[in-house]
Amino acid sequence: MEYAELSDFLRKRREALQPEDVGMPRGRRRRTPGLRREEVAVLASMSTDYYSRLEGGRGPQPSVEMLGAIARALRLTLEERDYLFVLAGHGTPPRTTRARHVDPGMLRIMDRLQDTPALLLNRWGEAVAQTPAHVALAGELTSFEGMERSEHYRWFTDPESRILYREDEVDRHSRLLVSMLRMTATTDGPKSYAASIVAALQKASPEFVAIWERHEVIPAHSRTKHFRHHAVGELDLYCELINNADQQQLLVVFTAEPGSESAEKLRLLSVLGSQSMSSGQDFRRELI
Repeated sequence: MEYAELSDFLRKRREALQPEDVGMPRGRRRRTPGLRREEVAVLASMSTDYYSRLEGGRGPQPSVEMLGAIARALRLTLEERDYLFVLAGHGTPPRTTRARHVDPGMLRIMDRLQDTPALLLNRWGEAVAQTPAHVALAGELTSFEGMERSEHYRWFTDPESRILYREDEVDRHSRLLVSMLRMTATTDGPKSYAASIVAALQKASPEFVAIWERHEVIPAHSRTKHFRHHAVGELDLYCELINNADQQQLLVVFTAEPGSESAEKLRLLSVLGSQSMSSGQDFRRELI
């Protein structure tokens, strides 16, 4: 672990960022060039003391999870992220880990959508980033482990994953997830991670097997989604997609018709989410 180089790299990258770059208010009497250490700690969902010791070259070797959170907080490119891992003594991340990195440009878009439900999915259906409003809508989705990180897997193995969807949405969403997973597994090949998810679901879910055997290829997403939220009731939302072809990730943004009942419910959810954050609830948007 290169303590001096790691310390210098973290400091330089922190000083290169302004509060506006990460969706934070500038405030008054800002003397620190770039972000403050405590602001980076908030963005990375870790204690200020831990981050300060790490940047000061005094902390223990950080885990890959911590490094991933710091990389997102500092808006590092994929190359900078790999360099950070090497400095910290972990070597270059494997492909499956690199695929969970969020491009800084996508994070900048999400920083400007804090009061709008939006999430970023990778090619395996894993949520790699969420806005606070999306956490308020759908719950925290970035903290699962193993195959449960994938919505494709959770949907067919955990009934709790379907609670948000109205009954008339369930069948179409099931078919959509199977179609998307089939496309990824076909593209990546029989020895890929996507293929291993397929194999696991074929053993775990008769419903998945039945839909898989239809061999359907359907559009990626319908424009409208119908949800039933435990706190605000039914919502009719528009689903907009932004595809990051280079990173092979998909930004999904949910909006409501202006002036509608659903728009008012989204506003209420945004307020509830902000209250939860201010009370200390952890809305982590990033993990490796």
